Amino acid sequence: QVQLVESGGGLVQAGGSLRLSCAVSGMPFISLSMAWFRQPPGKERDFVALISRSGGITDYSGFVKGRFTISRDNAKNMMSLQMNNLEPEDTAVYYCAAVESSTLFAGSPNYPYWGQGTQVTVSS
Repeated sequence: QVQLVESGGGLVQAGGSLRLSCAVSGMPFISLSMAWFRQPPGKERDFVALISRSGGITDYSGFVKGRFTISRDNAKNMMSLQMNNLEPEDTAVYYCAAVESSTLFAGSPNYPYWGQGTQVTVSS
């Protein structure tokens, strides 16, 4: 059974930075395409970023492009999200997600494996 555990969330002022991590176990990490999603209070879960199995392909939602960077370390079974220049609108619970596929998906229904989420709060 695949397990995903996020860490690194917290409270930060606008303009600050945070780095989220997602530790993966239970399946060869190299077989998993990975993504980050977020769910603001009272809203639906939205796509943030994705990364291919090798790490060579990444994609971002429009509202984070240029500010967030997704990466992965296949030797450590870890994925990260570096978030810079944070805005109050980035406040949300952030989730990492995984799918055993080479196909890259931006839609949450395509991901069968999810972490428990980590809260990110950006104050103005």
